[in-house]
Amino acid sequence: MRPHRRHQYGPAEDSSRYPKHYSCTSFKDIQDLLNEDPISLPDSPRRPSLLHRARSSSVYSPRAAAVSSGIFSAVDIPNAGHGGVVLYFTSLRIVRKTFEECRTVRSILRGYRIQIDERDLSMDSKFQDELQEIFGTKKVSLPKVFIGGRYIGGTEEIKQMQESDELMKMIGELEPSDGTYAGICGECGGQRFVLCELCNGSHKIFSKYGFKSCTACSVYGLVRCPACFPAYRRRTSP
Repeated sequence: MRPHRRHQYGPAEDSSRYPKHYSCTSFKDIQDLLNEDPISLPDSPRRPSLLHRARSSSVYSPRAAAVSSGIFSAVDIPNAGHGGVVLYFTSLRIVRKTFEECRTVRSILRGYRIQIDERDLSMDSKFQDELQEIFGTKKVSLPKVFIGGRYIGGTEEIKQMQESDELMKMIGELEPSDGTYAGICGECGGQRFVLCELCNGSHKIFSKYGFKSCTACSVYGLVRCPACFPAYRRRTSP
């Protein structure tokens, strides 16, 4: 038996069987790939200033469309008739990043020695309800800062405004503070909370029907210091 010989094609037959530009349906033509023009990336837009972003950006669904226009929009904050600085934060260390950001913003604001209405969500869950009412959502990050009845922002906005002196300018436009929130209170020691006088911190009140929960304090038996917050004296009075 003659051995099987591999068929060899001549130059003419080889060129006709295998074209010069070979293409495959599974892969892109290498020659076309090399001839393609490089993709030109668009120029990154210039980062707008904080004031421009404050006027043009929108945040959460607001309370009665109060915060829909973005940062610096007027907000109806519960129990904030003083018109000063309101800070929603937490003192718990459960989430380290949130705790560090809250401590940073709190330290920045306290450095101006101004009127600060500090609302610690870890001390009273009613502050969480206030934030949900303001922003219209349960997912609200901390901290949140309001100055003069306007929503300012969180950690990033406060840091940028401090570096550009915008924060000092905005604070300077507030009414003069009587120093109620800036100093150390002799009644609460600067903690802004005291034991409830109605239940003596037990969060329970005895009635003819038995024990019931105290409605004047938080679940921890604490109320806001009446010396720091005179508006809360009526709530804690028997």
